[in-house]
Amino acid sequence: MSRPAAARPDAIRRHNLSLVLGQVHRDGAVTRAELTQRLGLSRSTIGALVADLTERGLVEESVPSGGPRAGRPSHVVGPHSRGPFVVAADLDVTHVTTAAVGIGGTVLARHVVQTGPLPASAEEVVRHIVEAVPILQAMVGRAEPPVAIGVSVPGTVDRHWGTVGVAPNMGWRNTPFGKLLSELATPHLPVVIGNDADLALLAEHTRGSARDCDDVVMIIGRVGVGSGIIANGAPLRGHDGHAGEIGHNVVDASGPQCHCGNRGCLETYIGDSALLTLAGRDDPPDEVYVAAVFADARTGDPVALTAVQQIAESLGRGLASIVNTLNPQRVILGGSLADILDIAGDAVSTALDRYALDAPGLTAQLTQPTFGADSALLGAAEIAFAALLSDPVANRSVTAAHSASLR
Repeated sequence: MSRPAAARPDAIRRHNLSLVLGQVHRDGAVTRAELTQRLGLSRSTIGALVADLTERGLVEESVPSGGPRAGRPSHVVGPHSRGPFVVAADLDVTHVTTAAVGIGGTVLARHVVQTGPLPASAEEVVRHIVEAVPILQAMVGRAEPPVAIGVSVPGTVDRHWGTVGVAPNMGWRNTPFGKLLSELATPHLPVVIGNDADLALLAEHTRGSARDCDDVVMIIGRVGVGSGIIANGAPLRGHDGHAGEIGHNVVDASGPQCHCGNRGCLETYIGDSALLTLAGRDDPPDEVYVAAVFADARTGDPVALTAVQQIAESLGRGLASIVNTLNPQRVILGGSLADILDIAGDAVSTALDRYALDAPGLTAQLTQPTFGADSALLGAAEIAFAALLSDPVANRSVTAAHSASLR
């Protein structure tokens, strides 16, 4: 009977480098003493690992300042101020937001292109992202290109192939978006794609409103409505990535026409178009017009406030079905639904308590995302950084060599 091969010292070192970099990426600046305690490694080992990551331009150290303290202060290890960055993109029906994001989730630069009111084609969106890469690189003043491109898409995504199965509000179906972007990105960069709600929840679970929660649902309301789900601490994506498409759960087969072709989908009752219709406005579902309704509701405009209250009632009923099915500890409401919760939270909670099976007041906690409208964008950055975080040696060597070839 053959014995399993022992881990080689090089593999152990790479694993430990990944652990240290992951701590800094998730938590920001931490002391060497904290790293020693968290990872159960010796002080000398932590010192060697930090030195290696510093040499690779991934972290940097500083000596804490402040009042006198006994003994030598533990050095603070944080993301390198001139370290690698990724380009993250968040796609919406009316605009494409791209950003340069550094280790630790810091947004270094941002670029927004308006594409609405009609949804843009996949080819047009790819062009906007490709054109944004050198713009963002110049804005952050780096000779080195981004490590990778991560994209948040409002639709179902095959993460392996980068294919968008269906994005109803974009009008995309079986679109090889990842392939299109990979072919045009210059220099050649790794491209990773994910569903917007899944990525928003990833960002919130990494360092936001869901960080301490293993059973959580995040619902994003924009033109469409989707959700990301974490159950027992792991993402729940389903057999082929369609889990969480709650916006297309039919709540009334005789209801309003939906972009997906059905009638009475949940998003036709709680999405941005529904809000504008209830407020008596003919404007397209653009952020500016939606924000105007919320602004009017906050000042007591009766029509706008009634519209928000009606959305809140429908949202509470929809949440009850989710709570009854998944029993999450927490539900994060993002996009325009965060404003609904802010203005009419009591109405949302009342409807949730009425229709959920749990005792009133004991249903899931309702909260807003820590990162607001940037949750999906930062989630796209997380998947773009994943390869570097998992193996800083191999992936940082590749980017460093490529950078040297550009100089």
